[in-house]
Amino acid sequence: MPQFAILIYADESLHALDAAEAELEENDQHARDLQASGSMSLAYALTPRSAAVSIRQSGTTSGPFVQADQFVAGFYVLEAPDLDAATTLARLNPAVRTSTGGVEIRPVHSGGIITNTM
Repeated sequence: MPQFAILIYADESLHALDAAEAELEENDQHARDLQASGSMSLAYALTPRSAAVSIRQSGTTSGPFVQADQFVAGFYVLEAPDLDAATTLARLNPAVRTSTGGVEIRPVHSGGIITNTM
């Protein structure tokens, strides 16, 4: 079945190292719902952008690679029959209901989880 990456855009990640469970509940419930449906194959929430390190030819700097009002706060991969079905599922993401956040859906070209067998 085709896979689609869902990139979650927000003003800032809710997933600070000291985040309270109540702050994460709506997003965690969305993830549990997708997992229960069998459509989500992996998901990662990213820490706030202040934890980022960017590497360019000119060197390494603290902070995100791109300075923007919204950034990728997390991502997950859905398995869906087509882009329309993936869009229907992605519309349920809590970031879509915020005034400044949202999601981007990108068909996955290739790849997958790679494990070290040594």
